[in-house]
Amino acid sequence: MKIGILGGGQLARMLALAGYPLGLDFVVLEPAPDACAAPLAGHIQAAYDDPAALEQLAELVDRVTYEFESVPASAVEQLGESLPVYPPANALATARDRHHEKTLFNELGIETAPFAEVHDLAGLKQGVAQLGLPAILKTRTLGYDGKGQQLIHPGDELEAAWQAVGQVPCILEGLVNFDREVSIIAVRSVSGEMAFYPLAENVHRDGILRLSTCLHEDSHQPLAEDYARRMLEHLGYVGVLAIEFFQVGEHLLANEMAPRVHNSGHWTIEGAHTSQFENHLRAVLDLPLGSTQPLGHAAMVNLIGDLPDTKALLGLENVHLHLYGKAPRPDRKIGHVTVREASVDELQARLSNIDNVLQ
Repeated sequence: MKIGILGGGQLARMLALAGYPLGLDFVVLEPAPDACAAPLAGHIQAAYDDPAALEQLAELVDRVTYEFESVPASAVEQLGESLPVYPPANALATARDRHHEKTLFNELGIETAPFAEVHDLAGLKQGVAQLGLPAILKTRTLGYDGKGQQLIHPGDELEAAWQAVGQVPCILEGLVNFDREVSIIAVRSVSGEMAFYPLAENVHRDGILRLSTCLHEDSHQPLAEDYARRMLEHLGYVGVLAIEFFQVGEHLLANEMAPRVHNSGHWTIEGAHTSQFENHLRAVLDLPLGSTQPLGHAAMVNLIGDLPDTKALLGLENVHLHLYGKAPRPDRKIGHVTVREASVDELQARLSNIDNVLQ
């Protein structure tokens, strides 16, 4: 069985690593010549919407998935005419557009922060009058890791904020005074089997995820699973779906969803019976889903910008290093470490050891 992946970054790389023990082979479609998944897969170097390249991919593989939502929905639709493509194109189209995404959350009874659609400066002024300040102006598409966002404080020049996001269609979102940021990794197979990983608590800095910690028997788990189940069933979803939430008291406000394997689920590689990557592949192949139960107390720390002291990290017990083969660059995710311990106290101590190495 050969799997095609739109995108050749670290998520495609980790999908391939999870798939080889299952007897799977991979081909990635990726325009970058130095795709970090290329050493583990065949590499078609072309634009994601190149018709000839998509046709070539369809001839080489048995089914297709994708590693991030910057892939054009039209590419998924073209491939879907000749072979199975998961997650479905409607999920991709929804996740690519923040306004469509937030609107669907609300239609399904999933709470969000208040938001307003913004097409121009006049619309921004109207949105501010409706929601008040502070608020966050976000581009409707192609924003991730803090990109395409502008925080607006009382007294800030609205025209400057509008220019800062490129004067493109946006949403204005009310600023949420949240208690925690959490996410759930859910998975649904072709035949409709579903599974859910424990919530992860996430810590961001400068809009980039730094730390995800698996939560055991968190009181918000049932609500998060209910919200994820509504989305999975509504979309006829297949594969891994991640939903990020702001927790405000007993409420979970959906921030965004990702129709793919997700950074906050990397802890599952060593921290769960079955990783999110293996379960994504099981789902798209309609194989029985693996157990999502955690193995001890686990967390993931992103490695961002510079290559760490790998010798020092590997000298720490119960720490697993994952480097992506990417050149160091400011704000670039070049790898991560996972850690698994028997208790919360031991986990926190080990995370402190990791912080000391990374400083």
